[in-house]
Amino acid sequence: MSKQKQNHRRGPGAETGRPGLTRAMKIKLGLAVCVALAASVSLWRGFHTPTRSPPAIQIASAQNSGSNSPPVTEVAQSLMVTVELDLGPKPPPMHEALREIERISQADTGTSRTFAVLDADGSVTADGKLHIQMHLSMEKPGLGSLVFRRTGEVLWKSRIVASTNAPPHPKQLTIYMANVAGRSWLLDGSKGLKPVLDLPINNTPGTVRDLWPDGAEHEFTFIYSVCGCPVKAKVRRTGESTARTTELPVMFPDDPEALRIIRQMMGWPAP
Repeated sequence: MSKQKQNHRRGPGAETGRPGLTRAMKIKLGLAVCVALAASVSLWRGFHTPTRSPPAIQIASAQNSGSNSPPVTEVAQSLMVTVELDLGPKPPPMHEALREIERISQADTGTSRTFAVLDADGSVTADGKLHIQMHLSMEKPGLGSLVFRRTGEVLWKSRIVASTNAPPHPKQLTIYMANVAGRSWLLDGSKGLKPVLDLPINNTPGTVRDLWPDGAEHEFTFIYSVCGCPVKAKVRRTGESTARTTELPVMFPDDPEALRIIRQMMGWPAP
């Protein structure tokens, strides 16, 4: 029997500046990502100016996922879905376990994806099951569900409707690095894809290299979602590269191109 827990999250409220865009960059912003070069230009902009306040955190009561009337969630909202799965006597790593969970989208118009898994975390329980917490972003009106492939069990299902508050956030990769004062620096990607140490800090004369001593650990926040929700990772500088200090959470399993660009910038090896 799976357990579900859903709650709405909010994105970060850091104040940022907006660098100028050339006409060509504006055109590319609206194109689908087809090749690696186009992905680097259209995904990684390195700026993000919030146009509205994030929604207040709300708690939705658990409901029977097999009900004929699934719960309703708005586009640009996020949910945390928690389940416990029996994956055998030796549960696989989290990134492999996520392949056992099928994402099913039924858009109201076209064949668009209606939601995405932004990150996943969890651990093995005392009885050998894998406890998984999945952070979801609602993207398009329609139906969305998560199904355990081995048993066909519906782990989560929701009717996704248009937002009644404000337009969704544009999907563009935005990266913040926490500083010792407990605030965040916004990394400026207006000059294109570069190694993270060479990226300028937005609205400052410095670069990441200037403000990140070798061996120091910082928390990075990555945003690439309709809900504008943060995905966080602890990262340590190791010479001219960086390394995550923990394997979890699994980041952007449904947006591999965004993750590829993040790995390229951060100097992380491919899995």
